[in-house]
Amino acid sequence: MNLRRLLIHTYLYIPYGLNKITGTGAFGRNSAEHILSPIQADGNPLKAGLLKHHVKQFHEASCSVATVVSAINAIRAEQSDKPVPISQKDILKKVKTAHWKERMSSKGHNGKRGLPLPVLGEVVKSSLDAYGIAYKACETVQAKKNSAQSKKIKDVLLKRLNDFEKKGDCLVIAHFDQGAYVPALNIPHISPVGSFDTETGDVVILDVDPQQEKPYKIGFNTFYKGLSSNYSHVLRPFGYTNGGYVFIKLR
Repeated sequence: MNLRRLLIHTYLYIPYGLNKITGTGAFGRNSAEHILSPIQADGNPLKAGLLKHHVKQFHEASCSVATVVSAINAIRAEQSDKPVPISQKDILKKVKTAHWKERMSSKGHNGKRGLPLPVLGEVVKSSLDAYGIAYKACETVQAKKNSAQSKKIKDVLLKRLNDFEKKGDCLVIAHFDQGAYVPALNIPHISPVGSFDTETGDVVILDVDPQQEKPYKIGFNTFYKGLSSNYSHVLRPFGYTNGGYVFIKLR
């Protein structure tokens, strides 16, 4: 870890420590609940594919790779007859958009590691195209804190989560503040939504972080809070400004 990265991590540990001491944030009442029993697909092939092809990231900055390869394998399993699953190594070789592979290296691309939300959207679309996946739309949505703007964004997101759960015709890839959900640093993180409870509004995150051994569920408002995070100003030079999600509409 170079000096700049060490200083950033040290800075980010300050709010983490304060939340731990005061029992707030992910250490408080709105923390995620890990799911110990198997999640049921309930006849939803796309959801079943996500559960089956879920993988963990191979290093601290590669959450995008694990997430996108899980989504691609889930969609291919639904659209094709017994396709051979692709690996994280495979997809980095095939998809060159935004210097994705270089961003996963220890030095990054021009010092930038991981994928900010807009870049994630570009990579997801390129991955769908690279593997010949049929889809109707691939949309990148920046979540907003402002109440006047957030209501519409929330309403659309709720509909999309319902469609994923009931129809299995779309996917939601979340770009969020991981520390808003689980006891972790408040840093940008990427993982797919694996399930949505249409009665309670609970959102299940298939977190690709190896430290999160089990999926976890959070309330919709907490989910949106993590999506609408204005990431720490120390991360702005690396392209990280706001969270949100990438929406894939298949049919």
